[in-house]
Amino acid sequence: MTADDLDGVVAVAAVAFPEHPEGRACFAERLALCPQLCFVLDDDGAVAGYLIAYPWPQGAIPPLDTLLGGLPEDRTALYLHDLALSPRVRGGGQAAAGIALLLERAQTMGAATISLVSVNGSAGFWERLGFEAVAAPAGKLASYGDAARYMRREVPGS
Repeated sequence: MTADDLDGVVAVAAVAFPEHPEGRACFAERLALCPQLCFVLDDDGAVAGYLIAYPWPQGAIPPLDTLLGGLPEDRTALYLHDLALSPRVRGGGQAAAGIALLLERAQTMGAATISLVSVNGSAGFWERLGFEAVAAPAGKLASYGDAARYMRREVPGS
Protein backbone atom coordinates (compact mmCIF):
# COMPACT_ATOMS: atom_id res chain seq x y z
CA MET A 1 0.00 0.00 0.00
CA THR A 2 1.13 3.51 -0.77
CA ALA A 3 -0.37 6.92 -0.09
CA ASP A 4 -1.68 6.90 -3.67
CA ASP A 5 -3.88 3.91 -2.76
CA LEU A 6 -5.70 5.60 0.12
CA ASP A 7 -8.69 6.88 -1.87
CA GLY A 8 -9.25 3.34 -3.16
CA VAL A 9 -8.90 1.92 0.36
CA VAL A 10 -11.49 4.39 1.67
CA ALA A 11 -13.86 3.43 -1.17
CA VAL A 12 -13.54 -0.31 -0.48
CA ALA A 13 -13.99 0.30 3.26
CA ALA A 14 -17.20 2.27 2.65
CA VAL A 15 -18.69 -0.71 0.82
CA ALA A 16 -17.34 -3.39 3.16
CA PHE A 17 -18.07 -1.62 6.47
CA PRO A 18 -20.95 0.86 5.94
CA GLU A 19 -21.96 0.62 9.61
CA HIS A 20 -18.39 1.19 10.84
CA PRO A 21 -17.10 4.19 8.88
CA GLU A 22 -13.56 5.42 9.37
CA GLY A 23 -11.96 8.54 8.00
CA ARG A 24 -9.11 8.67 5.52
CA ALA A 25 -6.84 10.01 8.27
CA CYS A 26 -7.07 6.68 10.15
CA PHE A 27 -5.95 4.71 7.11
CA ALA A 28 -3.19 7.23 6.34
CA GLU A 29 -1.87 7.10 9.89
CA ARG A 30 -1.78 3.30 9.98
CA LEU A 31 0.07 3.23 6.66
CA ALA A 32 2.59 5.77 7.96
CA LEU A 33 3.09 3.87 11.24
CA CYS A 34 3.47 0.38 9.81
CA PRO A 35 3.76 0.27 6.01
CA GLN A 36 5.20 -3.26 6.07
CA LEU A 37 1.82 -4.60 7.24
CA CYS A 38 -0.42 -2.61 4.86
CA PHE A 39 -1.34 -4.26 1.56
CA VAL A 40 -3.70 -3.66 -1.34
CA LEU A 41 -5.17 -6.03 -3.88
CA ASP A 42 -4.71 -4.47 -7.31
CA ASP A 43 -7.36 -5.11 -9.95
CA ASP A 44 -6.22 -3.52 -13.22
CA GLY A 45 -4.86 -0.44 -11.47
CA ALA A 46 -7.76 -0.08 -9.02
CA VAL A 47 -7.80 -1.03 -5.34
CA ALA A 48 -10.05 -4.08 -5.05
CA GLY A 49 -9.16 -4.91 -1.46
CA TYR A 50 -6.80 -4.13 1.38
CA LEU A 51 -5.33 -5.48 4.60
CA ILE A 52 -4.06 -3.26 7.40
CA ALA A 53 -2.32 -4.56 10.52
CA TYR A 54 0.13 -3.19 13.07
CA PRO A 55 1.81 -4.11 16.35
CA TRP A 56 -0.61 -3.62 19.24
CA PRO A 57 -0.81 -5.02 22.78
CA GLN A 58 -2.65 -8.32 23.10
CA GLY A 59 -6.10 -7.68 24.57
CA ALA A 60 -6.13 -3.99 23.70
CA ILE A 61 -8.69 -2.93 21.12
CA PRO A 62 -8.38 0.47 19.47
CA PRO A 63 -11.69 2.33 19.14
CA LEU A 64 -13.03 2.81 15.64
CA ASP A 65 -12.12 5.93 13.69
CA THR A 66 -9.44 6.97 16.17
CA LEU A 67 -5.84 7.91 15.55
CA LEU A 68 -3.30 5.76 17.39
CA GLY A 69 -0.61 8.40 17.86
CA GLY A 70 2.15 5.79 17.74
CA LEU A 71 2.90 2.09 18.10
CA PRO A 72 4.16 0.14 21.10
CA GLU A 73 7.78 -1.01 21.30
CA ASP A 74 6.60 -4.57 22.00
CA ARG A 75 6.04 -6.27 18.64
CA THR A 76 4.97 -9.70 19.96
CA ALA A 77 1.30 -9.15 19.11
CA LEU A 78 -0.30 -7.74 15.97
CA TYR A 79 -3.75 -6.27 15.48
CA LEU A 80 -5.50 -6.90 12.17
CA HIS A 81 -7.36 -3.62 11.76
CA ASP A 82 -9.13 -4.50 8.51
CA LEU A 83 -9.26 -6.99 5.71
CA ALA A 84 -11.76 -5.90 3.08
CA LEU A 85 -12.49 -6.95 -0.48
CA SER A 86 -14.76 -5.33 -3.01
CA PRO A 87 -17.70 -7.57 -3.98
CA ARG A 88 -16.29 -8.25 -7.47
CA VAL A 89 -13.23 -10.10 -6.08
CA ARG A 90 -14.76 -11.95 -3.13
CA GLY A 91 -14.70 -15.74 -3.12
CA GLY A 92 -11.45 -16.08 -5.07
CA GLY A 93 -9.14 -16.97 -2.18
CA GLN A 94 -7.73 -13.46 -1.83
CA ALA A 95 -8.55 -13.23 1.90
CA ALA A 96 -6.67 -16.46 2.64
CA ALA A 97 -3.73 -15.22 0.56
CA GLY A 98 -3.70 -11.97 2.52
CA ILE A 99 -3.70 -13.82 5.84
CA ALA A 100 -0.86 -16.06 4.61
CA LEU A 101 1.16 -12.95 3.75
CA LEU A 102 0.38 -11.41 7.14
CA LEU A 103 1.43 -14.60 8.94
CA GLU A 104 4.70 -14.60 7.03
CA ARG A 105 5.39 -10.99 8.02
CA ALA A 106 4.33 -11.71 11.61
CA GLN A 107 6.90 -14.51 11.81
CA THR A 108 9.67 -12.25 10.53
CA MET A 109 8.73 -9.60 13.09
CA GLY A 110 8.68 -12.12 15.94
CA ALA A 111 4.96 -11.73 16.67
CA ALA A 112 3.31 -14.61 18.51
CA THR A 113 -0.35 -13.68 17.93
CA ILE A 114 -2.65 -11.75 15.64
CA SER A 115 -5.94 -10.44 17.01
CA LEU A 116 -8.93 -8.72 15.41
CA VAL A 117 -12.51 -7.70 15.99
CA SER A 118 -15.00 -9.59 13.87
CA VAL A 119 -17.95 -7.46 12.68
CA ASN A 120 -20.96 -7.95 10.41
CA GLY A 121 -21.45 -11.57 11.48
CA SER A 122 -18.07 -12.61 10.08
CA ALA A 123 -16.86 -14.80 12.98
CA GLY A 124 -17.35 -17.99 10.94
CA PHE A 125 -15.25 -16.55 8.12
CA TRP A 126 -12.43 -15.77 10.56
CA GLU A 127 -12.69 -19.21 12.18
CA ARG A 128 -12.11 -20.78 8.74
CA LEU A 129 -8.92 -18.70 8.56
CA GLY A 130 -7.66 -20.06 11.88
CA PHE A 131 -8.90 -17.42 14.34
CA GLU A 132 -10.85 -18.24 17.50
CA ALA A 133 -13.11 -16.10 19.66
CA VAL A 134 -11.58 -15.08 22.99
CA ALA A 135 -12.83 -12.90 25.82
CA ALA A 136 -12.58 -9.18 25.13
CA PRO A 137 -11.70 -6.60 27.77
CA ALA A 138 -14.88 -5.19 29.30
CA GLY A 139 -16.47 -2.40 27.28
CA LYS A 140 -13.87 -2.44 24.49
CA LEU A 141 -16.24 -3.76 21.79
CA ALA A 142 -18.97 -1.16 22.32
CA SER A 143 -18.15 0.92 19.24
CA TYR A 144 -18.13 -2.22 17.06
CA GLY A 145 -21.73 -3.30 17.64
CA ASP A 146 -23.51 -6.12 19.49
CA ALA A 147 -22.40 -8.91 17.15
CA ALA A 148 -18.68 -8.02 17.40
CA ARG A 149 -16.31 -10.74 18.56
CA TYR A 150 -12.69 -10.39 19.66
CA MET A 151 -10.65 -13.12 17.95
CA ARG A 152 -7.06 -14.30 18.00
CA ARG A 153 -4.77 -16.60 16.05
CA GLU A 154 -1.38 -17.94 17.04
CA VAL A 155 1.43 -17.32 14.57
CA PRO A 156 2.97 -20.67 13.55
CA GLY A 157 6.57 -21.11 14.62
CA SER A 158 6.39 -18.40 17.27
